[in-house]
Amino acid sequence: MTNRRPALIVIDMQNGFITAHSRHVIPKVVELVERWEAKGHPVVFTRYRNYAGSPFERLIHWAKLQGPPETDIVPELAEHAGRARAVIDKTIYSYFNEDGTALAARECWTDLVFCGIDTESCVLKSAVDAFERDLTPWVVVDAAASHAGQATHDAGLLVTRRFIGGGQLVRSEELLATL
Repeated sequence: MTNRRPALIVIDMQNGFITAHSRHVIPKVVELVERWEAKGHPVVFTRYRNYAGSPFERLIHWAKLQGPPETDIVPELAEHAGRARAVIDKTIYSYFNEDGTALAARECWTDLVFCGIDTESCVLKSAVDAFERDLTPWVVVDAAASHAGQATHDAGLLVTRRFIGGGQLVRSEELLATL
């Protein structure tokens, strides 16, 4: 990523998304964030907040993550979120709400590196939205998971490859070696 301006976007690492299927990714995300910070690159966290009457509630019949402790960043990453460039609160799948869009533009980032939960929804949608904004998206496959399980994570990666290109899916060691 020489001559690039990358930022690490940590998607929705919140208590309410941690299950037996997604818990394993916490140490990998912590390691990625720590190594990214050590390189001096910016880190941004997103925090999803559902609300009464949202499309998630009305159409999917999903009413979780409407308040703490479900909406809190997992304890292992809370300190990192506290010193991040920003914590973007969002009510949509994508990082690219008004605040996320403005931050990426203001910072002139060229590459957005996504990790976190859920691979098939918020990570995927954020990566596709970056692609459509002519930014270079990366998805760190070993630092992403689905709270619905491995099959759902794998499906998300399959669709992500189709949307943004297989070369944009990387492992954390490979990514960090390029910085």
